[in-house]
Amino acid sequence: MIYKAVILVGGPSRGTRFRPLSLNVPKPLFPIAGHPIIWHHLDALSKVEGLKEVLLIGFYEDSVFQRFIDDAARDFPQIYVRYLREYQSLGTAGGLYHFRDEIQKNDPRQIFVLNADVACSFPLNDMVKFHNTHRGLCTILGTKVAREVANRFGCLVEKSENHEVLHYVEKPESFISNLISCGIYLFDCAIFGEMKKAMQNKTNRVDQDQFQVEDDKLRLEQDILRPLAESSKLFVYETTDAWIQIKTPSSAVPANALFLEQYQKTNPDRLLKNVSGGPTVVGLVYKHPSASVDPSAKIGPNVTIGPRAVIGKGVRIKDSIILDNAEIKNNGCVLYSIIGWDSKIGNWSRVEGTPTTDHSTTVTQNGVKIQSISILAKEVTVKDEIIIRNCIVLPNKELKTSCHNEVLM
Repeated sequence: MIYKAVILVGGPSRGTRFRPLSLNVPKPLFPIAGHPIIWHHLDALSKVEGLKEVLLIGFYEDSVFQRFIDDAARDFPQIYVRYLREYQSLGTAGGLYHFRDEIQKNDPRQIFVLNADVACSFPLNDMVKFHNTHRGLCTILGTKVAREVANRFGCLVEKSENHEVLHYVEKPESFISNLISCGIYLFDCAIFGEMKKAMQNKTNRVDQDQFQVEDDKLRLEQDILRPLAESSKLFVYETTDAWIQIKTPSSAVPANALFLEQYQKTNPDRLLKNVSGGPTVVGLVYKHPSASVDPSAKIGPNVTIGPRAVIGKGVRIKDSIILDNAEIKNNGCVLYSIIGWDSKIGNWSRVEGTPTTDHSTTVTQNGVKIQSISILAKEVTVKDEIIIRNCIVLPNKELKTSCHNEVLM
């Protein structure tokens, strides 16, 4: 059986909530747990037997993903990865429909569609098994979240006996259900017939109503999933594993912890271990082989240390991501933070945030920073004996005084 997969990577006009980190790298390529976000998607897809091709669809420049594609050919030689560029933003289903001939080439039986901005265990083979037990056109991966945050997502009402989706609403104004879409789908190829109908319906509405604004975007959530639910063609496979939507820089830290947990289950050799003469490792830690960590440092849990980073004597790091070429000097402390590329933290300085767990995608409110992870962008310098707490710092800043709960521009 032949499968194919599509990863929806969006474009530069999306992911603005991921600033300042997306000022230097497109969000789908931001490194979490030592690899670009969509590398983890490929890692999961590589374990689906019969899946030989993955298409990245978005509206970035063609060159943006070339290095990633070259690296993917080395890491996943059994998968052919290509990038297909939309001529403009076509909507979450518009790119699928526009490139339908490429997607259906070689006659795949089923197609995975994954949003780039999610982190989870990717139970794709389990979705395949479930999908083959029903007669629907789509299986959607679902999970349950707290009632108070459910309306931030696409909400599903299911028939408990067979998990048929009876009702789908994208970001409802009132509570519908705490079972939500994870942004991961498995479609039969007949879905393109449904997309054609949806496009025709949009055209007909414009023709019949002179006040209707023409909309050339085709949205997976509103234009496809909702009609599928109404025609009994949509089913949900619920996962009880952790799931995180990666919308803001703050969400990268819990996503990092999630992927490190996956390493522990599937590839424990990727994780740093306590060894004689090495640093103290607490919990799950990933360190790039080129990074340098002083033996007196204490690292973890839930820490990723990127290429060529330098961690000095007596340093303490917890629940953080340290990016390429960053330096944490002697006795520095980094907690619940992201330290950007080429940034430097001075001796006895402290960069600290607090945990975020509520799926919030709002960084500031009324001009005040409300998210709690500290983010230092590229080439930020923190001088000796400075405390940075719950701040976002834009690139190329030198901090000589302590600051709290600020966005430093």
